[in-house]
Amino acid sequence: MLPAISLIKRATAGETLVLVINTINDIPRELFTGPELTFLRKRLKEKDKNIVTINRLDNWLFVVRVEKGKSTPRKIEKLRKAGDGFLPMLNDSKIESVTLLDIAAKPAETLAIAEGMALGNYKFLKYVKEASTKEPSLKAIGIVSKHVKNEQVERMNFLCDAVYRCRSLVNEPVLSLNAEKMAQEFEQLGAESGVKVEVMNKNRIEALRMGGLLAVNRGSIDPPTFTIMEYKPEKPVNKKPLVFVGKGVVYDTGGLSLKPSASMDTMKCDMAGAAAVAAALFAIAKSKLPLHVVALVPATDNRPDGNATTPGDIISMMDGTTVEVMNTDAEGRLILADALTYAKNYDPMLVIDLATLTGAAMAALGTFGIAGMHAKAGKQFEMLREAGTAVHERIAEFPMWDDYGELIKSEIADLKNVGGRYAGTITAAKFLQHFTDYPWIHLDIAGPSFLEKKEAYRTAGGTATGVRLLFKMAELISKA
Repeated sequence: MLPAISLIKRATAGETLVLVINTINDIPRELFTGPELTFLRKRLKEKDKNIVTINRLDNWLFVVRVEKGKSTPRKIEKLRKAGDGFLPMLNDSKIESVTLLDIAAKPAETLAIAEGMALGNYKFLKYVKEASTKEPSLKAIGIVSKHVKNEQVERMNFLCDAVYRCRSLVNEPVLSLNAEKMAQEFEQLGAESGVKVEVMNKNRIEALRMGGLLAVNRGSIDPPTFTIMEYKPEKPVNKKPLVFVGKGVVYDTGGLSLKPSASMDTMKCDMAGAAAVAAALFAIAKSKLPLHVVALVPATDNRPDGNATTPGDIISMMDGTTVEVMNTDAEGRLILADALTYAKNYDPMLVIDLATLTGAAMAALGTFGIAGMHAKAGKQFEMLREAGTAVHERIAEFPMWDDYGELIKSEIADLKNVGGRYAGTITAAKFLQHFTDYPWIHLDIAGPSFLEKKEAYRTAGGTATGVRLLFKMAELISKA
């Protein structure tokens, strides 16, 4: 369950509290017994001991001493993780509400604890028979602070809601979430947030000659979709729209270049980029950011049926580029290329695509970072990297040297869809770059988008990587 975060005037006697303090002297004596005060002072004098827990059986007291100096991304991330760390105790004790006291007058730090608690409380229990017995008990997070603003709390609620929705979409199996069903879910997001949603069917896609999307879909019994989501407030600060593009492969078998079974187990997550851009736009619209934003999602599954595209086939893309398909498991770049071509219709200020694109990105960075590349977007890339550092969805820049483009040249077509054994993350990006003529950033989220086990507030399964990043980027652009 997503706990609701709210500003409240005061704490209720006898409830579970998190006290955010600067020094031992900040501890309100009236909240503790004599022995508890002695225990707190003793523990907080220990080197590097900044969190002390007191179990009162029917409630808990957590004292968090924030580090001196300015707020930094490193400090904020430690506090998100601290908030998540309180959850086992709270949920095991069936605690339904907790109140954070901002005694230190540190709003960013206090909000970080609340964010970590809210994000870490997620569980995907839709298909669990006894789900009610496993549902986390925590339902409400109150904040007592003179420095936290209502707008900050409201936006955090919207953003955490978007993260939950994204995670649930990624965790949903393809049996109940094919391309058409995912498009319906995006329509629901639009209806709730005021985002305009248009879903193109296969006939429209064929009329637009989106050869990449159609080629990947050839082995599927389910039709593809192309979803356009648009949020345009009355007075946007940007004259040209910011465009997000998300890879929407709802399940990837590899096609005729079939994956080994062990590599196929989690391939329902191959639409994590699509879910992220849709959820981010949902949060942007709910928060009423003064920014014109468009999200584009090409969607299909990739299966090895009788009519499936074969290695050696040559296909024609939406812009007329011919592509020699050397490996049908390199399908994401094919559907993204058509979407990037379609994005030209908007004369965008910037296009950011998110995709679980290459295993090479995960091999290079593990689950800890996003592989990022760009063209004509140096300043925007630095802003996005700043956003990533702020929300701890860090971006490592890979080079985009022309040499890598030589690896995807074909003898019998304009391009090949793979570049060989080495530098797979970069050659995939070079393929996509061919279809852009505007400022463009590519984010390969293959590593952090889906986890086998929980990593602090990033829960097992879909993590919603990209949602908080894109939202933060939108905030930065709207304030620039």
